[in-house]
Amino acid sequence: MEKQEQLYEGKAKKVFRTSDPEVYWVSYKDDATAFNGEKKGTIVGKGELNNRISAIFFSLLKERGVDNHFVKLLSATEQLVRRVEIIPLEVVIRNIAAGSLAKRLGLEEGTVLPQPVVEFYYKDDALGDPLINDSHIQVLGIADDSTVQTMERIGLRVNEILQAFLRERKVILVDFKLEFGRAADGSVLLADEISPDTCRFWDEETREKLDKDRFRRDLGDVEQAYQEMLRRIGGDFDV
Repeated sequence: MEKQEQLYEGKAKKVFRTSDPEVYWVSYKDDATAFNGEKKGTIVGKGELNNRISAIFFSLLKERGVDNHFVKLLSATEQLVRRVEIIPLEVVIRNIAAGSLAKRLGLEEGTVLPQPVVEFYYKDDALGDPLINDSHIQVLGIADDSTVQTMERIGLRVNEILQAFLRERKVILVDFKLEFGRAADGSVLLADEISPDTCRFWDEETREKLDKDRFRRDLGDVEQAYQEMLRRIGGDFDV
């Protein structure tokens, strides 16, 4: 498998073509952003940690019947993924009030929700990735009803699997963001990454934050929190 020209560079990753037109080469970066890019910085080792953590989560989900774009790890910071056309819709699943949900609804952070809350955000940096509803999705032509329902169904299944997996490791899955893409055969696949950049993880006993909130809120020990998450889920530093 040969690495070819760069297709895209985002906030956290670079994507390259390969000699296989159906496979992309993803390189994770140490760059960190928050608040829709308003806050920027670098977290030493973040690229490697997120690469490894995402690989573990995607492999787990595939074992449990949730198909996704992950193919294999290549190196500390690189992995191969199936080519998909990203659907510009982020699916956020919330189990506990935190972040923007707590602010919007006036809930105290840490309030356990009686059921998972599913939210959709329009992937558009210029607009700040706004929260949208089903009517907005239809008007903008982002995805049809069947695709939206599939994304929600998969998101809730991912929530069940990850909650159970993390509970055994004394980690609370507060909330998380998922992205999806269409494969060449038209199927909807889970894509992007699942990491402390895209999830809120709290220690079960201390409620210590083990995710990017440590960067957002200037709590310090960001790299150590990411390392702890890799350790909790059984990761190591060998490919």
